[in-house]
Amino acid sequence: MGPGFYWWGGMWIFPIIMLIVFVIALYLIFGRGRFRPPWWYDSDAHGGRGENRETPLEILRRRYASGEITKEQFEQMKKDILN
Repeated sequence: MGPGFYWWGGMWIFPIIMLIVFVIALYLIFGRGRFRPPWWYDSDAHGGRGENRETPLEILRRRYASGEITKEQFEQMKKDILN
């Protein structure tokens, strides 16, 4: 049994597995639309992890609906936001 025996006996599978692992790692780091790994997430720049950030008007409407502010306060704040 010479060195060629190991090549045909299964040693060729290791480089293929390593190539697959390398491609998966590259996808996880660069294939998500940004050039940073997923664990280096800047929540302020992107609005959180996939969350939709509320607009100021939506927050104002929610506060009015929950009774935190009066109608007069709502109208004044809405006017301030829209101007």
